[in-house]
Amino acid sequence: MNLKSKYGNTALVAGASEGMGAAFSRYLAAEGMDLIIVARRGGPLQQLADLIMKEFAVHVTCIICDLSEATAAQQLQSAVYGREINLLVYNAGLSYIGAFEKNNPAHNLQITTTNIVTPINLMQLFSEQMIQKKLRAVIFMSSLAGFQGSGNLAVYAGTKAFTRVFAESLWYEWKNRGVDIIACCAGATSTPNFINTNPEKSNLFAPKVQTPEEVVKECFKKLGKQPSVITGTGNKVASFIMQKILPRKMAINIMGDATKKLYRL
Repeated sequence: MNLKSKYGNTALVAGASEGMGAAFSRYLAAEGMDLIIVARRGGPLQQLADLIMKEFAVHVTCIICDLSEATAAQQLQSAVYGREINLLVYNAGLSYIGAFEKNNPAHNLQITTTNIVTPINLMQLFSEQMIQKKLRAVIFMSSLAGFQGSGNLAVYAGTKAFTRVFAESLWYEWKNRGVDIIACCAGATSTPNFINTNPEKSNLFAPKVQTPEEVVKECFKKLGKQPSVITGTGNKVASFIMQKILPRKMAINIMGDATKKLYRL
C-alpha cells in the first residue's frame, strides 16, 4: 500500500524549497500525492513545484509564508482553507551556530517561533481535521543535536529537543485515533544549508553524512510504527553510546567539541 492509498490525496510540506523539504516533496509526489509546499522564498519554491509537476504529474500549490512570523500558522490555515490535508511534514527549522551571547535576541525569537511556536499552533489549528480523520499523518523534523546539551548550538538544540518530545507526546495521544505521528531525528545531512556552512571534514569515527533522500526514505519506513526514529546506522550507534554508555557530562563535552571542530569555532 502506498502513501496515497493509506493516508489520502494531499500532503503539506512546510519548509519545502530545498534540501530535506524538497526531498520530502519529491518522495510524496512519487507516491502520487498532490502537494501544498510552503517556504519563505517564492522563486525556489515555484521552481521545485514546476519540476515536480513535470516529473510526477501531480498538482502542486505553492504558499509563500515566513514560518518565523507569530501568525504563520494562521496564515497557512487561511491559505489552505477548504482543502483537506491528509499528511503534514513540518521540516522548517532555523539555527544559529556560534556562542550564545553573540547571537541577537531577535534572531533567537525567530528560531524559537519557527521551531516551536509555529508547529504548536499548526497542530492546534489542524486538530479538527485530525478529529475528523482527514489529517492522518504528521512528521516533525528533529535533530540529534537535541539529545543532549550541544555547545554553540544552544537555542537550536533546545528547540529540537522540544520537537522530539512534542512529537512523541502527540504520538501517544493520537496513536489509537487513526493518526500516525513521528519525530524524524537526523544527524549531519548534505542539505544546501549544511554545505553552505562549509563544515570541516568529519573524522574517521564520525557518523556518515546522509543525503536528504536517505533520511526521508527511512522516516517513511518507520511512520506508523514508532514515535520517533534516528536515521542512519552510524547515527543510531553514536546516539546509543552517547545516551546509554557515556556519562552525561562526557556526552555534552564530546558534542560541543565536535561542533567547534566541524565549524572551526
